[in-house]
Amino acid sequence: MKILTQIIAVFVLMLALACGKEEKEVEEKVSKFNEPYRPQFHFTPAANWMNDPNGMVYYDGEYHLFYQHHPEGNVWGPMHWGHAISTDLVHWEHMPVALAPDSLGTIFSGSAVMDLENTSGLGTDESPAMVAIFTYHDAAGAEAGREDFQTQGIAYSTDKGRTWTKYEGNPVLKNPGIRDFRDPKVAWVETAPQQGEWIMTLAVKDKISFYSSPNLLDWTFKSDFNPDWAAYGGVWECPDLFTLTTEEGEEKWILFVSINPGGPNGGSATQYFIGDFDGGNFNVESSEIKWLDYGTDNYAGVTWSNIPDSDGRRLFIGWMSNWNYANIVPTEIWRSAMTLPRSLHLINKDNEFLVASKPVVELEKIRSSSESFSDAHIALTGELVELELQPEEGDFSVEFSNAAGEKLLITKVGEQLSLDRSISGETDFWNGFGKVHHAPISSAKADKVHIFLDKSSIEVFINDGETVMTDIIFPTKPYTDLKLVGFGQTNTLYYLESIW
Repeated sequence: MKILTQIIAVFVLMLALACGKEEKEVEEKVSKFNEPYRPQFHFTPAANWMNDPNGMVYYDGEYHLFYQHHPEGNVWGPMHWGHAISTDLVHWEHMPVALAPDSLGTIFSGSAVMDLENTSGLGTDESPAMVAIFTYHDAAGAEAGREDFQTQGIAYSTDKGRTWTKYEGNPVLKNPGIRDFRDPKVAWVETAPQQGEWIMTLAVKDKISFYSSPNLLDWTFKSDFNPDWAAYGGVWECPDLFTLTTEEGEEKWILFVSINPGGPNGGSATQYFIGDFDGGNFNVESSEIKWLDYGTDNYAGVTWSNIPDSDGRRLFIGWMSNWNYANIVPTEIWRSAMTLPRSLHLINKDNEFLVASKPVVELEKIRSSSESFSDAHIALTGELVELELQPEEGDFSVEFSNAAGEKLLITKVGEQLSLDRSISGETDFWNGFGKVHHAPISSAKADKVHIFLDKSSIEVFINDGETVMTDIIFPTKPYTDLKLVGFGQTNTLYYLESIW
C-alpha cells in the first residue's frame, strides 16, 4: 500500500509539473503577442527582424508567406527566409526558418512557384516541387569591392514547403558585373498557344531586366525596361509582373517596382506600370507615374503565385514599414509587420486605367461586433477597429484621440487626402516621422471610406482602393474617441478580434 501511495504521489507531481509547464508556455505565448505596439490582426514575426515578403505561393489549401528575416537580432542583419502558413490569409502559423545563408551568401528577396509540370526535374508527379528563386548576397565580396556579389539561386521542397534543399548547381544566374542585381519574381507565362516559359523579372540597379527559362535552371536575357520618365529617386527593388482584367473583360499587364528612396511622401514606396508584355518586352501605355499606396508604410509588396482559377483573385501583401526608420521604431522583441492582405483590381477611371487594392474579404471573420451610427462623436470601447463610412458631398475629417492628448487625423479637402500623425503618439525616434502625408483623390470625390486601425497602424481605402494610405503609428495609450465631420447617416463600426 505504501508503494502504491508513493507511485500515486509521483504521478500527481509529474502531472502538476506538466500542467505548470503547459500553463507557462501558454502565458509566454500570450505575453509574446501582447507587447506594446504589437499588431493584433497583422502578421508579425514571433521575434526579431522582418522586412520584405518573399516567395508567396499557394498550394493544396495553404498560403505560404516567406519573408526577409534576421533570426538573431531586431535590426537588419544576415538575411534568412522566415516562413509562415495560413489557410485563410488571416490567421498564421509560424514555421521554422526555411532558407539560411551558406557559402554563396545570405538569402535576399525572391519568389516561389509550383513546378506542377516538373519542368525542372526537381519533383515528381506525386510530389511536385515548390521552387524558391532568390538572390544570394555575398557580403564578403561586397566589402571587397566586387561588382558581381549578387547572384540568383534556387531551392526546392517536395513536402509542401516544410523542408528545403538548395540546388547543387547554384547559382543558376550569375552576375554580369552590376552591384544591384536582385529580387527575382518568377512566373509561368503563356507566350503562344499551348506554349509557355518561365519569366524572371529582376531588379537591376535602376531598371528591370527580363529573363526566360524553360526549366527554372537555365536563363536567357530578354530585355530591359527603364523609361526615362519613371521615378528614379533611389534603387529599384522587388518587382512583380502579372495580368489583371477589368470587369468588362479587358486584360492588361501590370509591372510593380518598389523604389527607395523616392516615394511620394518620402522614403520607400511602390510605383506601377500598365501595358503589354509579349514574352520578351514590356511596353507601357502611359507616361505617368502611378503609386500603389501613398502612405509611407507599404513597401516591397508582391503577389501570391498559383492562386486557383476558381478563386481568380490577384492577392498582394507588403512590408509595413519604411527604410527611413525601420531599424529604430520603438519596438524591441520584434520589428515590423506586414500590411493587410489585399486583392488587386484593374479599373477604368475617367478613361485611365488604375490598380485598386482592397482588403481581402476573409478579414470579415475577425469581426466580433458591429454597430451602425450617425453620431459625430463616438466613444471607442476597443483598440481594434474597422470603419465603413459614407461621406456626404464635399470634404470630411476623421479624428482618433486618446487620454494622453494624442491624435490621428484623416482629412479630405478638395482633391487631396491627408493623414496627419504628427501628434499620434511616439514620433521622436526619427525627425521626419511626424510629417503630414498627402494623396490625390480622383475626380475630388470620395464615395466610400474604409479604415482599419490596429495597435500600431492605420490603413485607409478610398473608393474601394482607388486611393490607399498605409501608415504605422505608436500611440502611448489606446485611442478612445472618434470624431467624424462630413459623413452621412449610414456608417458602420466593427470591433475586431486578435488573430493571435
